[in-house]
Amino acid sequence: MFAMPGTPPVTITPAAAAQIARLMAGKNAYGLRIGLKKGGCAGMEYTMELAQTPTPNEEVVELDGARVIIAPMAQMFLFGTQIDYETGLLEQGFRFRNPNVTDSCGCGESVNFAPIEGSRAQS
Repeated sequence: MFAMPGTPPVTITPAAAAQIARLMAGKNAYGLRIGLKKGGCAGMEYTMELAQTPTPNEEVVELDGARVIIAPMAQMFLFGTQIDYETGLLEQGFRFRNPNVTDSCGCGESVNFAPIEGSRAQS
């Protein structure tokens, strides 16, 4: 929907693809749906849920058996994002390297985006 022709709206690293494929297989899901919701100290939080089927307006990105489904309202905010999966000594999880983020909270759980011209979606 918001992608440039021939360019996926998000990229998935091999580590993220492997983890998404594991999650999909464990729950017999079609893919991992990614979206955004209002919340957190910076204003917006990423959402993730396993999904059985995409809706007609959702974008699907596939890599090595993994599918990421991008919710329609999140597409413009996620364009250009790299989705990675990192494992460290104290934590593990998905990381979003999103060039559209203008601010994030100290704990990294919420983000904010530049206001979209003509939109009141961001405060």
